[in-house]
Amino acid sequence: MIIISNCKNIKNDLFDKNELPQHLAIIMDGNGRWAEKKGLPRSVGHREGAKAVKRVIANCIHFNIPILTLFAFSTENWKRPKNEVMYLLKLFERVLSKEKANLIKDNIKINFIGRLNDLPDSLNEKMNELFESTKKNNKLILNIAINYGGRAEIIDALKAITIKIVEKKLNIEEINENTIRDNLYTHNLPDPDLLIRTAGEMRISNFMIWQIAYTELWVTPVFWPDFDKNNLIEAIKNFQKRVRKYGGKIQ
Repeated sequence: MIIISNCKNIKNDLFDKNELPQHLAIIMDGNGRWAEKKGLPRSVGHREGAKAVKRVIANCIHFNIPILTLFAFSTENWKRPKNEVMYLLKLFERVLSKEKANLIKDNIKINFIGRLNDLPDSLNEKMNELFESTKKNNKLILNIAINYGGRAEIIDALKAITIKIVEKKLNIEEINENTIRDNLYTHNLPDPDLLIRTAGEMRISNFMIWQIAYTELWVTPVFWPDFDKNNLIEAIKNFQKRVRKYGGKIQ
């Protein structure tokens, strides 16, 4: 079920703290359009989008949402103008360096999912440093999907499974949903309960296409740089109204 937000008059204390999504995923859309609407360079929108990332992380910690996955850069984003792509990758590097101490202090474990080997060496170095520095943290699991595509993830899973078959570590007859799941980038995580998309687009854009089979979807017209605590509360409140049947029948 997809719900479009109206983003009006949200009260901060009117959701059930015992029925929160345990895994929240967000497609952070609208940075460029936010900037263009204000007559600013798209790079300004990306910088403001980084500030929104800090807000949503803080709010997830405040609300005790244990897992947050953010779609930061897709395998298709390489098609954007080269100067914008290079700016984005450098922005990622700067943000990771700047926020490293805060992530450690706030007890956040950070993972990166995607085809990471295709990213610049300098960015991979920063990501590896941050992963190693935070891997024992347990307040919030923060997954950054970078150079990520849902189809690419499934292709990589199939390659890994094929290697196991060739090496006779797996029989074809043994392949089932769990086999696929165990070879995804997110093999150690539960599927998202709630997927939020900002900027009003009604599509999932190749994001976690295996994992969101029964994820609740919520779309807001708010551009990502403007996404705030009230918008998150509205999404959670709507999520809590859903009846999650997983294809079954309500008794």
